[in-house]
Amino acid sequence: MNDQELQSIVEKISLESFGKPFRHQAYFNSRLRSTGGRYMLNSHHIEINRKYYEQLGAGELDGIIKHELCHYHLHLEGKGYKHRDQDFRMLMKKVGAPRFCSALPDRPKTNKTKKILVYVCKECGQIYQRKRTVDTKKYVCGKCKGKLVLKKELTLD
Repeated sequence: MNDQELQSIVEKISLESFGKPFRHQAYFNSRLRSTGGRYMLNSHHIEINRKYYEQLGAGELDGIIKHELCHYHLHLEGKGYKHRDQDFRMLMKKVGAPRFCSALPDRPKTNKTKKILVYVCKECGQIYQRKRTVDTKKYVCGKCKGKLVLKKELTLD
C-alpha cells in the first residue's frame, strides 16, 4: 500500500464513520516506533506507522485511522480532542475506534524484574518497603528515629 491508497482509505472512513470529509493529508511515517499513528495539531495531517499495517493487517489499520480521525474532527470543531476529554471518549465509542493499538508481534516485550528492598528499624521493628536504596547513614525511622537496616531484597517477575 502506498500513500495515495492510504489517503483514499482515510477519506472513505471519514465519510462513512464520521459523515465529514477529510481535507488534509494522510501518509505513512517510517520513523514512528511506539505508536500506530499520530494526528499533527499544526498541519492537521495524519501519520500512520506502516509496520502496523504490514504485521497486523487492514483491520488494525482501520482502528488506528478511526482513532486519529477522532482527534482530527474534534480538534477542527474546537471540542475536546485529547485522550482524557469526554468528547473524545464519546466519539471513539460511537465510531468503534480503539483506545490503544495492539502490540506488534516483532517488538520484544520488556519484562523487567522488579526488586523491592525491605528495611527494618532496629529499635521498634517498623518495616519499610522501597524500590530505591535508602542511605541508612542519612535516613532514620520515621516512627522512633531508630537506625534502619536492610533486611532483604525481593525480586518480582
